[in-house]
Amino acid sequence: MTRKRKKPFYERVSIEDIGSEGKALVKINDMVVFTRHAIPGDIVDLQVIRKRKNYQEAVITRIYEFSKERVKPFCSHFGDCGGCVWQFLPYEKQLFYKQKQVVDQLTRIGKVKLPVISPILASENKIFYRNKLEYTFSTRSSLTRAELDSGNNFFDSDSLGFNASGQFDKVINIEKCWLQPDPSNAIRTYVYQYAIDNGLEFFDIRNQKGFLRTLMIRTSARNEVMVVLSVFRDDREALSGLLNSVKENFPSVTSLMYVINSKGNDTISDLDIMLYYGRDYILEEMENLKFRIGPKSFFQTNSAQAYNLYKVVREFAALTGREIVYDLYTGTGTIAQFIAGNAQKVVGIDYVPSAINDAVISASLNQIDNVFFFTGDIKELLKLNFTKEHGKPDVIITDPPRAGMHKDVIESLLEILPEKIVYVSCNPATQARDINLLSSHYTVIKVQPVDMFPHTQHVENVVLLERVIEQ
Repeated sequence: MTRKRKKPFYERVSIEDIGSEGKALVKINDMVVFTRHAIPGDIVDLQVIRKRKNYQEAVITRIYEFSKERVKPFCSHFGDCGGCVWQFLPYEKQLFYKQKQVVDQLTRIGKVKLPVISPILASENKIFYRNKLEYTFSTRSSLTRAELDSGNNFFDSDSLGFNASGQFDKVINIEKCWLQPDPSNAIRTYVYQYAIDNGLEFFDIRNQKGFLRTLMIRTSARNEVMVVLSVFRDDREALSGLLNSVKENFPSVTSLMYVINSKGNDTISDLDIMLYYGRDYILEEMENLKFRIGPKSFFQTNSAQAYNLYKVVREFAALTGREIVYDLYTGTGTIAQFIAGNAQKVVGIDYVPSAINDAVISASLNQIDNVFFFTGDIKELLKLNFTKEHGKPDVIITDPPRAGMHKDVIESLLEILPEKIVYVSCNPATQARDINLLSSHYTVIKVQPVDMFPHTQHVENVVLLERVIEQ
């Protein structure tokens, strides 16, 4: 019988750096070991839990000494909640490692010659910067570290908050979240207490039973508020009681909606969302433009920093008023409308019909008549017959999801060959991969990282690519 070899255990190692995805790392005997919840300068014991050919993953079993760079986290849920994992890192250091992440990914994966990369744009708001949060109801509460360390027995209780790190069925009951401005915390607290006082069932995702599933809150700079309650079954009496109470106690709510979700997962993008009170959208404002945001709409979750991001896109595109521009993955058409005044024509494409509907209405509201929106699979739409009908683009702006662009979309770009591509990405790794695939015909001219999410490892990046003119 073959015995399993014990995984390595490393004592008193000093964390050296922070790498991709915000993981801390140390190099031991030429092997890179990744871990979490640490920063350079921490001295720790590491137990390897996963071995790969070129690296290992480990958990911290003991901390001997904290780094001198550590700062005290401001949130009482830090370390238990899966969000805001960099609260213990000074903000200037967060920016340093985010910039480093962009450089490393573009260099290692992109393998292209880079210009001098501009310093990352810091977020003016470090707390209460999000315009959207989604809380989860659960019958299974996650124990905090303090509760675990106490040695006492605790029983599952109803919780409304965020999933604990790495646990799909365990939820941290949130008392105060520092991410979204008022009245977000007040609404969440009120809904939780109402549910407890009135005996409403929280959802058990493992056994697929219960009533209350999720609570989404969206806010805008215009002080408009959207609340969307997701429930597992259509209990009209319980639903009306809760929604009426929210309506009466929070007159600032602009849009109060609900959705019946009897599926195995919490996604509601494929479900009908019903209006209970107010209107089925809120409005966001940027410069002189108004943007309609529905319950399924994608809109950058840091509104103030989104404005700075869009200004970078506009600067990189450097439009003269004569260009045809395609905006791929346009969402609710924010970038398309933001740059429309500088273009001859803008074509926005997205695969989410409700988002395109919001984009069309917003363009009408803003009296923009040179933007045209289309719904469909971008890799299917972006063919030569489409460009023949709507005009060959001089500039393409692309802002894909984290997975990056589909290879068929990249092949279409290499057939169309616009003069410029402005590539906005929330994942520098897939952006670098795509840039490498485009490098046969394009060169990187400018790179501008943008911090959209303080206290997290996530970073947005904007790259300007220009077509190489063959000699």
